[in-house]
Parts: sequence; structure tokens; C-alpha cells
Amino acid sequence: MALNDIMLRSAKPRERRYKLFDEAGLYVIVTPEGGKWWRLRYRWVGKEQTLSLGTYPAVSLKQARLSRDAIRLQVREGVNPSEARKAQEPTALGDSFECQARQWHEARAPRWSAVHAGRVLRDLERDVWPWIGKRPVAGLTALDLKPVLARIRDRGAIESAHRVLQVIGQVFRYAVAGGYAERNPAVDLKGWLPSPSRRHFATITEPKAIGRLMRDLDGYQGSLAVRCALRLAPRLMVRPGELRQAEWAEIDLEAALWRIPAAKMKGRQEHLVPLARQCVAILKELQPLTGRGCYLFPSVRGWSRPMSANTVNTALRTLGYASDTLTAHGFRALASTRLNEQGWPPDVIERQLSHAERNKVRSAYNRASYMAERAKMMQAWADDLDALAAGGEVVGIRKKSA
Repeated sequence: MALNDIMLRSAKPRERRYKLFDEAGLYVIVTPEGGKWWRLRYRWVGKEQTLSLGTYPAVSLKQARLSRDAIRLQVREGVNPSEARKAQEPTALGDSFECQARQWHEARAPRWSAVHAGRVLRDLERDVWPWIGKRPVAGLTALDLKPVLARIRDRGAIESAHRVLQVIGQVFRYAVAGGYAERNPAVDLKGWLPSPSRRHFATITEPKAIGRLMRDLDGYQGSLAVRCALRLAPRLMVRPGELRQAEWAEIDLEAALWRIPAAKMKGRQEHLVPLARQCVAILKELQPLTGRGCYLFPSVRGWSRPMSANTVNTALRTLGYASDTLTAHGFRALASTRLNEQGWPPDVIERQLSHAERNKVRSAYNRASYMAERAKMMQAWADDLDALAAGGEVVGIRKKSA
């Protein structure tokens, strides 16, 4: 049976790598780390050959099929695709910066979340490859890199410029290891870019303002799916990308638990989210609308992908909350601030926020999940939000006595 996007997106990692077959020799290898690698099998002079076609979703199902058809046409015309690939001009293959960057990305992507892998690829496609992508990686110098970074800097995206410089440096280190370059010129630009201003996600922490916010979210007049996303966002404490990519297969309403796979998490570790009674009720309201599909919040452009990354923020602007007042990511800061003020153990809060332990020694020993405490805290937090929405306030759910 031919593959489709829903099958590809919902394919979960297993203990051992396994294959999902499409048609005419095309298949995907799903790795234990969550990577999805396109491969094409064909025969040449009676022997089986295999070619790599990139990784999903960076290479879409449609793109992989187009590549498959082009390669099979080469075979019919008496051309060995493997040899043809090797014979391409160097700047179109091995020693170009774009080729080295693609190979580096393909090698690293299985260890990243899909969101991070996609962002890195978009940064390269938009800000780097149009200017230096076709040039031999060995000939690039710091002077060639400065205009690339300056374009990003000049549009005010200082953090993006630092991120792109870091990616460029990693690509050069990969090229050096492969023998395509002698050194990494990105190190010569250390300190050249202005330091990014430390930015905190805008949020609301004053109790009466939180109450108004919750009433506004409940009264949102847009689509039911977006309204449910708005109501869940402050109660779940997850990152916006984790919420919008939530799948029904990950939700256990009976156990009141959301199990987010490692491949979707920033830290590449499975994350458990206890669901308060209020969250279960919201999900049961949403299920008749989107439950027959993969995603809780499908895109308006089609059910095969999740809603846009800007949907929740756009809804907040519709409700009158400016970007310097509240962002989708700010719901996490809101919860963290309130729960710390109320005396909940910091380890429990940080674990529920899926923050990595900064102390490496402590991280090696602290493997506790605190599930019982987290479930209790998440229910208390949802109750607190309800109380604030009703015009009251729960003071000191776990407040330490003076």
C-alpha cells in the first residue's frame, strides 16, 4: 500500500529501525531516535543498488516520488544513477557549501525534534544558500560569510544571525572532518555580531489580569479548534510547538495523560503531561470535531498537517493582547511564576516544564519523574485558573507557612 503523509507523520520510533514501503522501490527507514530516512532501491546490471534521497519531512513524500521517478528514468535510459550522482560537477555535489550543509543536516536531524530540524533547514534555505550555497566550501572565508550575516543583522534579527553563524560553523566542522575543507572560517567572526538583548516571553502574572485573560479565552469567538487550543495552552504548560503538533494517538483520556514522544521534544526525551479534569473536558469537546484525524488541531489547509505556528498568537491579538503583553510561550512563564509563588517544589515545576537540569552532575543522578506530585500540581493549577476566572483567587495551594 502506498504511503501518505498521515502514515509518515504518525510512524513512531521502535527499539530497532524498521521500514515503511511506498511503491516502485521507494521506502522510509524509521530509526530508534525518530529519524525518517528516504531510500530508493533499484537494480543495475542484475545487482540491487540503494540511493539516499534525504530525510522526511525535509524531503516531502511528493519530492521523494519525483526523485524516484527521475532515477528510474535514468535506469531505463541506461544510466547508472549512482555513477551519475558521483559524476556531477563538484560545485553541484560534493564540495559545495549547500551539499555539505544538506549532508550535515541529514546526519544530525534524527537527534533533533522535527520543529528544530525544519527551522534549521529554513534558515539555510532563506539566509545562506542563495548567497554561498553553490560555492566550493573550501574556498569560503570569513569575508564571504560577513555579508550573509550582515543581511540578517540589518533586518534586526540579531538572535537569528547568531543562530545562523553557529550552524555555518557546524557545517564547516563537518566539511573539515570529511576532507572537503581545511579550516572553519566561522571562528574568525566570533565577537563580530552585536550581542542579542536578553528577551523574556511576554506574560501576565497579576491575579486579576489572569482572571480576565481566562474569561477572554473562554469567550473566544473563532473556530472551536482554536478556542480549545487557547483554553488548553495555560493549563498544560507545554511549548506552543508541542501543543499544536499534539496527536490523538498520544492522548489517553481514561488515564488523563498525554504522552509526548521524544522526537517532538526539545530535549529529545519522552514527556508526560498529566491532564486535569478541565483539560479532559476540553479534549472531549474537541474530539468529535477533529478526532477522526491525526492532529488535535489540524491546519485549515488540510488535515495532514498541524495548525500554523502563528495561530494561537494571532488569536491572542484578536482578543486584544499585544505581543509585548502576552505570547503563546508566555503561558509557561505565567504558570511557572504562580506555582513557584505558591510554594510548589521547584524540581516538580521544572520537570513538568520539561526543562533540562543545568547542573550536569545533578542531572546524572536526578532521574525522578515526580508523577504523583505533578498530577496533583496540574489539577491544582487548573483549579486555580478557574478560581481566578470566577473572580476569586486560590492563595497558597502549597504555600509554606511563615
